[in-house]
Amino acid sequence: MARIERIELKMVDLRPKVERTDAIQSFVSQETPLVTITDSDGAVGTGYSYTIGTGGSSVMRLLADHLAPRLIGRDADQIEAIWHDLEFATHATTIGAITSIALAAIDTALWDLRARKQGLPLWKLAGGAKDRCPLYTTEGGWLHIPVEALVEDALDAKSKGFTGSKVKIGKPHGSEDYARLSAVRKAVGDGYEIMTDANQGLSVDEAIRRADRLRELDLGWIEEPLPADDIDGHVRLNRSTSTPIAIGESLYSIRHFREYMQKGACSIVQVDAGRIGGITPWLKVAHAAEAFDMPVCPHFLMELHVSLTCAVQNGRYVEYIPQLDDITTSRLKIENGMALAPLSAGLGIDWDWDAIGARSIAEFEREIRKGG
Repeated sequence: MARIERIELKMVDLRPKVERTDAIQSFVSQETPLVTITDSDGAVGTGYSYTIGTGGSSVMRLLADHLAPRLIGRDADQIEAIWHDLEFATHATTIGAITSIALAAIDTALWDLRARKQGLPLWKLAGGAKDRCPLYTTEGGWLHIPVEALVEDALDAKSKGFTGSKVKIGKPHGSEDYARLSAVRKAVGDGYEIMTDANQGLSVDEAIRRADRLRELDLGWIEEPLPADDIDGHVRLNRSTSTPIAIGESLYSIRHFREYMQKGACSIVQVDAGRIGGITPWLKVAHAAEAFDMPVCPHFLMELHVSLTCAVQNGRYVEYIPQLDDITTSRLKIENGMALAPLSAGLGIDWDWDAIGARSIAEFEREIRKGG
């Protein structure tokens, strides 16, 4: 039985390669906590999570002061037990983003360690439903982008075999959203999916109004139309439209997902491993969604989510937003618009430790060892 002997903590700040704006914010930074765990056999696993520019320092203090020290001496293969013990140890601060983001970095490291020791890629270890899945792109659909550029990006993605494009909505008047989406639909035709994302920027009545106006465009989904904690509002909206309603990137508990699914408040589940607390709860949400005949289309983190989407039967799409290129040597493999599951053992992410060292924020670097 291999015991955990060392945990190393780092955080890097990654700047988006393109300007990213939506209905409520501008995404200017990705704080990326990294956790590396070494066991008594000398095996190593690395995990990560992220913020969109705030809270990273709090995540790192929670890891260093409260979570990582509790790992020393634990059996690294008891991932379920460790996850629940850490959640209970921080029960006064859960359920919430800071704790879930911290747990995610640890949990993904433990899964990486297990998969590497077993010589298996994560997608096989976690289920092995398929070896590839469709891609859609978000990088060309931000809210500030002019109509001509939206159309150009969607046509380019379609020519590469992508299944769809996401376009942000939430302009001051619904007619503006309609005009932008109509131009894209006219250009790409009926056989190409157009997803939309309001980033929690609409009221219930406005969401119903816009969904009705946009229905003729046959959208793939409307994502996060309302504040994430307004379950009843989502129920009302979901009942009023034939367009699928997608939720999940701003939910931090498996029980929150249960409520959405049981109440008929969504049609598509976008559970995010970096926000739900890691791979362990991600898989629970995905399997619960299958019981409700709902597809899983995870938010962001394509380098990790390609493996998880391929692990489960109801994994439908991976969202194409490159964000780890500056600190990794591996790249998402794409073939005819399909994301291919990595073949290497572990998460399938090859970290560039020289680049990470150069970008690591010194004040957050920690090493917790057995005996000291």
